[in-house]
Amino acid sequence: MSAGKRSAGLLLFRTTGTGGERDVEVLIGHMGGPFWAGREAAAWSVPKGEYGPDEEPAAAARREFEEELGLPVPDGEWLPLGESRQRSGKTVTVWAVQAELEVASVVPGTFTMEWPRGSGVQQEFPEMDRFAWCTPEQADGLLIAGQRIFVKRLRAQVRGEAAASPET
Repeated sequence: MSAGKRSAGLLLFRTTGTGGERDVEVLIGHMGGPFWAGREAAAWSVPKGEYGPDEEPAAAARREFEEELGLPVPDGEWLPLGESRQRSGKTVTVWAVQAELEVASVVPGTFTMEWPRGSGVQQEFPEMDRFAWCTPEQADGLLIAGQRIFVKRLRAQVRGEAAASPET
């Protein structure tokens, strides 16, 4: 991937907490298609997608959420979680929105690719094949490495910790 590619997404969250300490659960999706089939660790993602120079990142985040989940973006304040450069060189920008969403209501968008490679056969696969609400600890083991920072930033914001800045 070229260093100039950019992606934007929305991370839904809900607050939890016992004993007075607030925490979060986040909604993440398992990446679809044959490459990710049978993989769990580092095979999940924030619903996100690429955008070009003529599209604003927030508009791309909204579009990708709706495409990947088949649902409108829930109402709520968009909390900026900043950017992170992925190993591929792509820069990802993410916002968080506090909302409830029933995973069973998701109707994932699809993509088409030649599979098996070299067969000439085009097959359709879901962009994300399943979704789950996860604690930050669960998400840390499931999310691709470059997106884990967004959960850390969100958790810090919810808890009112100093590390709440998207730049950290």
